[in-house]
Amino acid sequence: MKIITASQIDSFKNFIKAHNNFIIVGHKDPDGDCISSSLGVSYILEYLNKPFTIVNNGPFKRPETKEYEKFFTSEIPFMSKQDQDETGLIIVDCSEKMRLGEVGDTEYLDTFIIDHHKTSTGSEDSKCIIDSSSPAASCLVQMLYEAIVGPLDKKAADTLFFGLSTDTGFFRFLREDSANVFELAARLVTAGANPNKMYDKITGGKPYSTRKLLGTTIAHAERYCNGKLVVAYETMEDTKRYGQEGRDSDMFYQAMLSCEGVEAVVFVRQETEHSCTAGFRSRDAIDVSVVASHFGGGGHKNASGMSRDGKLETLIPEIVKEFSKIL
Repeated sequence: MKIITASQIDSFKNFIKAHNNFIIVGHKDPDGDCISSSLGVSYILEYLNKPFTIVNNGPFKRPETKEYEKFFTSEIPFMSKQDQDETGLIIVDCSEKMRLGEVGDTEYLDTFIIDHHKTSTGSEDSKCIIDSSSPAASCLVQMLYEAIVGPLDKKAADTLFFGLSTDTGFFRFLREDSANVFELAARLVTAGANPNKMYDKITGGKPYSTRKLLGTTIAHAERYCNGKLVVAYETMEDTKRYGQEGRDSDMFYQAMLSCEGVEAVVFVRQETEHSCTAGFRSRDAIDVSVVASHFGGGGHKNASGMSRDGKLETLIPEIVKEFSKIL
């Protein structure tokens, strides 16, 4: 992870100074890092006495995210032309507007992006802070907070630790080059974040039905590419039987990646009669973002996803075909 530069901090400050009102928005189906980053930016704006609205298309279906839904509205409020001219849009944990969902018209709003995904778009001339080496967008927001507001208070520390813990898999995804990430985490803990309670919050409270669904998902799993790839799926019937609350696909990814010889795992869900979502996970050497990008998705080298029109029976062979090129 890179430490954000003085010029990046100044770029963000100048963006704030240039507008009288702000919309903060992250990707639909928000995870802990998206929520954490959105709220973290709001704390900075609150300190600077700048009005803001926090928007997310939802749904807030993960057990650990439900308590935060009250801080968000589902769409951008109506704005006059003058309002649009005075409003800045801050996109966090995402850089592709198509991933925001149906939040309203963002085309005419001056935009600043804070993101850490490998497939993020942006250039040195863009109004953005993008670092694909950062394990979480909340790390970038934390550095902005400390540079603009100062030392963290407990509320900010709890919020930002939530995002960091989520996207690092409670630190198990970090490698030997992550000393500065742990330094950020140490400052969060010093300010009052509780690792023990956060771990329970992220991993606990899952409905019993999610464990039944996990068994069904594993039963659907098949190996491809000489055993290097595992693909599983969830049908609409599975979803109807076990519900959508507290889905825990991360447990499935962990179980499959722990198998000998497995280098990548795919989980495909039939969301509607004509559309699917898919998540990709891999070990160090396999870049699943390449496959996600092929299908219009994106993400990180070892964790990516996509949404696409189609059915399980036709989409899964397409996905396997693309993985065969890299496996």
